[in-house]
Amino acid sequence: MTRRCFIIGHPVAHSRSPLIHGHWLAEHGLAGSYERVDVPPAEMPSFIARLRAGEFVGGNVTVPSKEVVLPLLDEASATARAMGAANTLWMENGRLHGDNTDAYGFLAHLDACVPGWAQRSVAALVLGAGGAARAVIHGLVARGLRRILLVNRSPERALELAEAFPKVVEARAWQEVAALVGESSLIVNTTSLGMHGQPQLELDLSALRPGTIVDDIVYVPLETSLLAEARRRGGIPVDGLGMLLHQAVPGFERWFGVRPQVTAALRAKLEADIPGA
Repeated sequence: MTRRCFIIGHPVAHSRSPLIHGHWLAEHGLAGSYERVDVPPAEMPSFIARLRAGEFVGGNVTVPSKEVVLPLLDEASATARAMGAANTLWMENGRLHGDNTDAYGFLAHLDACVPGWAQRSVAALVLGAGGAARAVIHGLVARGLRRILLVNRSPERALELAEAFPKVVEARAWQEVAALVGESSLIVNTTSLGMHGQPQLELDLSALRPGTIVDDIVYVPLETSLLAEARRRGGIPVDGLGMLLHQAVPGFERWFGVRPQVTAALRAKLEADIPGA
């Protein structure tokens, strides 16, 4: 039997997840499919009914519906509840389950690129206060970081997110960000600034200490101006593509019963699909 899976969102045509899962299906010789399905948030209940009826075994959810799908689940993982969002769905014993693998993907990629990063990270600077920032902070706290500096253009959103992680996350003013760079051993951009078609991220890195890890979750372009500048100043750049690749692992294992690996061949396939990579 061909096990059908999906990526749903609105829009969803840009998603590169079918490349990832298609690669793994071929690599392991499995009978399955993974397709894009454009589902506006208002139509989510009717799509979930199709999932419950057995049309699919599971799939992924991308923006703007990660939050929309949560109350439609029968079972949400502790991580999904903490995130207030689910990106991975599957049916199990007639019940619809959901998880959030964004924090897992972020951590797994950082582990692969900079082994031992958590032990050397005294303070982290996180840019942005949306869903991606929540996932990143959740992961950092899980790894034992006890000082996370959070800056966002809208200070109210930063304060709200910081309240979810008391005594660990400090909401600071965007005007302080240049000085905070010098206090941080890990810097993570969770905003869309610097992405193809978006304004550039204007961040003064003159205080960056050599050896500071600079992680940009943007992956189009693969090397953003932030990463290029970090490299020039002796920082350790970490691109956003690996987070996308690693966050896909748990879902594939759920749906197809095989735990796939993020390999150089898979990464090369995705890089070939990124303009200018």
